[in-house]
Amino acid sequence: MASVACNQQTSKNEDESKNLSGNLKKENFVDSINGKETQLYMIKKGAVTAYFTNYGARLVSLLVPDKNGAPTDVVVGFGSVKDYVNSSEPYFGATIGRYGNRIAKGKFSIDGNEYQLSVNNGPNTLHGGKEGYQAVVWDVEQPDSTSLVFTYVSKDGEQGFPGNLMNKVTYSITDDGSVKMEYEATTDKTTIVNLTNHAFFNLNGEGSGTILNHNVTIYADKYNPVDSTLIPSGQLVTVTNTPFDFTKPETIGARIETENEQLKNGKGYDHNFVLTGAKENGMFHAASVVGDKSGIQMDIFTEEPGLQFYSGNFMGGKNTFKNGSKDDFRTAFAMETQHFPDSPNQPSFPSTLLKPGEKYHTVSLYEFSVSK
Repeated sequence: MASVACNQQTSKNEDESKNLSGNLKKENFVDSINGKETQLYMIKKGAVTAYFTNYGARLVSLLVPDKNGAPTDVVVGFGSVKDYVNSSEPYFGATIGRYGNRIAKGKFSIDGNEYQLSVNNGPNTLHGGKEGYQAVVWDVEQPDSTSLVFTYVSKDGEQGFPGNLMNKVTYSITDDGSVKMEYEATTDKTTIVNLTNHAFFNLNGEGSGTILNHNVTIYADKYNPVDSTLIPSGQLVTVTNTPFDFTKPETIGARIETENEQLKNGKGYDHNFVLTGAKENGMFHAASVVGDKSGIQMDIFTEEPGLQFYSGNFMGGKNTFKNGSKDDFRTAFAMETQHFPDSPNQPSFPSTLLKPGEKYHTVSLYEFSVSK
């Protein structure tokens, strides 16, 4: 697909994309990586505005109104493509693939054939390997002011995965102000696929400090316990009477320092929650999160069976966000809709196999409102 930049927007939108409150400048995203051009793109609907770059097909900024109606950037990110390239944390806002989360020892088998992936997280493969989708420049089309379509062909053998995989991800803002993430893929050889987005959120706004006082509800009565390398044991364990029980609203920080083996393994929350209950319009209501200062509420809906809740445990103040603040410990969280970690090696987990002639298709929604 041909690259179409922000100049398809109105002149007013162009001006907005050049300088967002002095922090986000279009020219800082004009670059070339591996011979492909990068740019900054904007979509907008009503009071919701989102900015993306095609480097990693990533969400850079998301402005939603707080309880006083003030636009608040709830997604942490960087002010230039170079900052993303040089970051010690490569996943901020990125589209993740070919396989989101971890695969044990970077190995799996299909029809008796073993595949060895790029290992980049201790003994395991994380988020597609060393050069996953976060590190490539995607092609992009902008059909209208409310949506962006990113495409990327992952070639057979890339990072060790089999098959030429045609990826298409559409990000859009719906009439009710939700951010819609629609993932599609086809392959010419049986492979595995688990696409997601790795936005880091602070609902009080980028640079506003800790996320430990955010209130969280996760609509899951089970989770996947993990070993010290964060690979699931294969069990689905009840959250009842554990620090993982978010079936009723609880702050992120209320139990995060509890002497619990699972929390020690994750250095906090870094676990997949098993979504259950009745679907509405084909989607689970996965989670609700409320910023304690802003009153902004984010509700997550997904067709996926799992939700990875990550509490920013490895943030170390090594990177500078677009507003000048640092990525300090637990100043942002992630909630990634997904299939379970290590599913290719766990026969009891929902399958992530994709065969020729089949179409991978899944939708997630991040809906924003003000908590009452």
